Amino acid sequence: MSTVITSIDRRSPADRAGIKVGEKLLTINGHQIVDVLDYRFYGYDAKSVVTLQRPDGSVRELAIGKEDGEDLGLNFDTYLMDEMRPCSNHCIFCFVDQMPPNMRQSLYFKDDDARLSFLLGNYITLTNISPREAQRIMDLHISPINVSVHATDPQLHCTMLGNKDARQSLEYMRQFGKAGIVMNGQIVVCPGWNDGDQLRRTMSDLMEMGFASCSVVPVGLTKYRKGLAKLRPVDKETARDIIAIAEEYGQKCLEKFGTRLFFCADELFLKAELPLPEEDYYEGYRQLENGVGMLRSLEGDFMAALDSEMLPDSPTPFTIATGVAAAPHLRMLLERAQEHFPGLQGQVIAVENDFFGHTIDVAGLLTGQDIAAQLKNRDIGGRVLIPLHMLRHGETVFLDDYTVERLSQELGVPVEVVGIDGGDLADAMFEAVY
Repeated sequence: MSTVITSIDRRSPADRAGIKVGEKLLTINGHQIVDVLDYRFYGYDAKSVVTLQRPDGSVRELAIGKEDGEDLGLNFDTYLMDEMRPCSNHCIFCFVDQMPPNMRQSLYFKDDDARLSFLLGNYITLTNISPREAQRIMDLHISPINVSVHATDPQLHCTMLGNKDARQSLEYMRQFGKAGIVMNGQIVVCPGWNDGDQLRRTMSDLMEMGFASCSVVPVGLTKYRKGLAKLRPVDKETARDIIAIAEEYGQKCLEKFGTRLFFCADELFLKAELPLPEEDYYEGYRQLENGVGMLRSLEGDFMAALDSEMLPDSPTPFTIATGVAAAPHLRMLLERAQEHFPGLQGQVIAVENDFFGHTIDVAGLLTGQDIAAQLKNRDIGGRVLIPLHMLRHGETVFLDDYTVERLSQELGVPVEVVGIDGGDLADAMFEAVY
């Protein structure tokens, strides 16, 4: 843990108050500062009295005036002001355990840090927090907390998480619900393990625990599962059963709470070969980060954007590279665009995931080498469009460390990264010429 100040934002409240780099933040309004949650929570108020320790060991106190919620402007050695906490579980479906060897080290790190759940929206199992930390969450009323649930039968919960002490996390969920902590859940469905009656039990329990929303997603299985638990992928029949159970309990929740609570990921509808639900099913896309409603949202934004697009005199033909799962939906959008603008020349190519195995069919897990191998020596037009979520956050690097620049060089055409919004896709197709 380090609360030593490493930099100060210019013209911030801390800068104006005369706080110095190298001083150590001890307390805010009398509360000891342990990590970023303490810093964010206790530094929220308009008046903040901070206690600082100078490098020579002497202590001073400053009163700082600012707007409610305005950050003090202090920066520390790490974002959390502490080390990130690794996961202590051995989940039977863990994607990290299914990674091939010799990839960048960060891809093998499993985080299970409650602070990142609140700050960044990460999903955690709650098996990595102490009673003191659980009490702090309730005392500070930290919300929302995003929880990977998977099963609420205590024995099955422990088995699926590979942690004999995991049942304590179920008790934390109950305590948080009673304390009014907003919880969002995630259930990764593994056929033969937590589907069927176990899924019904989990949904029933989450209703009683007071969860605000919960995504239901199919397990992702790569070809690198030697020595791991025997799992099978979700097939068409299983996907339809999962959707039916989610709909059954969703209707119960609508009647009782006014929300369906349980939302199935797009992947399930695609695997079930069922049409995507209409927009009102998603209730404002509350579980979008878990792949719930991404295609419906993309379609809505895309169709709205078509009305404002203007076709260039000489549009550059393009290829959209995407995963097998989303390819039919993107072809449909392209056809609609071509109905509006017959001069628009483009195609959608579904890229098979040779790197992880063909059971992985989502675009976000495609690698640069697979795209390069499958688009080479094909008529791909003058440019290739790829979705932003294929790349490492904030960078232009694929999972296999291919860069966008390298892919462009190998294909011999520009590779354009498209944002996640349907309007971004329309702009990319039309080269954003107005």
